[in-house]
Amino acid sequence: MSDTDRSPLFLPVIYIGGVIFGTGLAVSGMARPEIVLDFLQFNDFGLLFVMGGAAVVTGVTFTVATRFLDRAPLTDSEYTRRVKSFDRNVVIGGAIFGVGWGISGICPGATYASIGIGNIPILWAIAGMFVGAYAQGYWRGTRASESTAATAAND
Repeated sequence: MSDTDRSPLFLPVIYIGGVIFGTGLAVSGMARPEIVLDFLQFNDFGLLFVMGGAAVVTGVTFTVATRFLDRAPLTDSEYTRRVKSFDRNVVIGGAIFGVGWGISGICPGATYASIGIGNIPILWAIAGMFVGAYAQGYWRGTRASESTAATAAND
């Protein structure tokens, strides 16, 4: 589906959703690394209720939406299940994500909300995320090029 086929409300709703999400992260404390680190060290379980509440709302929304609506309201796309294979890349990526979350005390989504509440030093974590994403993309591109070259050489 192209961008021209989407509802004119698509981008405004996305931005409003982002503001609501960021505000929720800030109000709940998930944008404050010290609170997240307390949670990860089993000192404060308040974020468990925040994450649990978010999981319940998401689960109910997806269940209701896919049962009663044929298509997504703003994009008119069909609801389909995205199946991703569970391979070593998923395990390695999850481990890197977890280590980064544990070191910085904040997950990628909450870093931007953290800037919004005045946590300017979090820019180091954002820079690290961008460097990591670039390195992963470069590594994957190099690997794909080598694979293509090896396939062409065998033919």
